[in-house]
Amino acid sequence: MVIHLTAIHYVYLAFIVLIMALLIRRRDTTMICVAGIFALGILATGTISGSVSGVFNSFIYATKELMGTIMIISIIVAMSRVLIRTGINEAMVAPLTRFLRTPALAYWGIGIIMMATSFFFWPSPAVALIGAVLLPVALRVGLPALGAAMAMNLFGHGIALSGDYIIQGAPKLTADAAGIPVASVMEASVPLVICMGVVTTVTAFWMMRKDLKKGTWRDGLVTVKSAGNTLAASGEEDEQGVKLSAGTKNMLAVAILLLFLADVAAMFVLKLQGGDATALVGGTAVLILVVISLIAHQNRGLEKITSYLIDGFVFGFKVFGPVIPIAAFFYLGDSAFTDLFGKVLPQASHGIVNDLGVALAGLVPLNGAVGAVTLTITGAITGLDGSGFSGISLAGSIAQLFAAATHTGAATLTALGQVAAIWVGGGTLIPWALIPAAAICGVSPFELARRNLKPVLIGLLATTVLAIFLL
Repeated sequence: MVIHLTAIHYVYLAFIVLIMALLIRRRDTTMICVAGIFALGILATGTISGSVSGVFNSFIYATKELMGTIMIISIIVAMSRVLIRTGINEAMVAPLTRFLRTPALAYWGIGIIMMATSFFFWPSPAVALIGAVLLPVALRVGLPALGAAMAMNLFGHGIALSGDYIIQGAPKLTADAAGIPVASVMEASVPLVICMGVVTTVTAFWMMRKDLKKGTWRDGLVTVKSAGNTLAASGEEDEQGVKLSAGTKNMLAVAILLLFLADVAAMFVLKLQGGDATALVGGTAVLILVVISLIAHQNRGLEKITSYLIDGFVFGFKVFGPVIPIAAFFYLGDSAFTDLFGKVLPQASHGIVNDLGVALAGLVPLNGAVGAVTLTITGAITGLDGSGFSGISLAGSIAQLFAAATHTGAATLTALGQVAAIWVGGGTLIPWALIPAAAICGVSPFELARRNLKPVLIGLLATTVLAIFLL
């Protein structure tokens, strides 16, 4: 089927190139995305008013699409804050510290605990939840502070966030941009996340052991404010009413773990995925927040519930504030364009990105290998802003384009772009994204980024090769 490209297609492609150029130069892309939406609106409606309205409506569209993700992360952070303030986080992790008896056990133990916690609580809150408890134990058995930071970082901001199988924020963004179901992206990402995780963490551990034996290891210790204290802070709130007995903390810690395990079991039994699975976890987190706030703050509990929720929403919108304009632009590459500007594309069109993919296939000889390499590079570039989330819509759109051009697996290409973007920008290579893990361990984020660089690059290479075979 022949697709006739219009000015809209070419303008959309030009803005994708501009966005990638800005990302390479580590500049903010919000303005160029707004300009792209405005330009597309002019071409589609032929009026200034229609174009200006289209910018606002595209933001509304993107916010509606992302609201579930923003809400779940905000609620999880709000719940994490009350767990930290009451000390329940310490009770949840304390029984596991007895197994961290050697530097090797401490590295893998901290990493696995961080990964499991991050699946439910998201990595940044998870660092504060477990870091302050596990770090002293790790240091006591001989694991360097930088080694502990690497473990928390690679397992949490790397493995857990790149898969994001419980909260499902990352696969939601990439799947929407690629125009495929969230479940498809999650399923396709499993072997890629495992490969990336195993290669990267094993390489990092081997390099650490080698440098420790040679005596060339440097921790890069600095004086920083604790990420735990930052996350736990709630305005000028005093400490009155947040002290719980050891028995109460232990009981609540066990109850919380059982509730989330019950959620996981329900997901398998009831076959809940996507929004349904997210809603189950979110509802559980709200109930936990309410009950613990009432128990901890007693007669001030009603007000504190609202206070914790406000803190959570501030965090959530700070994270997704830069994402909304970018997602608004890339949603226009699929069905959102027709929803916002009407049926102005050619009758045979299946969306701007799909049309460009079909046209590209007729001009350039493409194959799965070229697509996989391109998605890894694209994902890595989008992660250069240190967010990991702000550019994965671009990775999804590029994956859709190459899938249409090469007739290969869109889900695998989408998942590959997601993994590359999250590992680079989600908090393993960009120094300013490493601050939570670096702060809790008292090490330099720049030294942590330097230590992560080789393992992450080797992991990306291995994962790209695997993706080529999976296509």
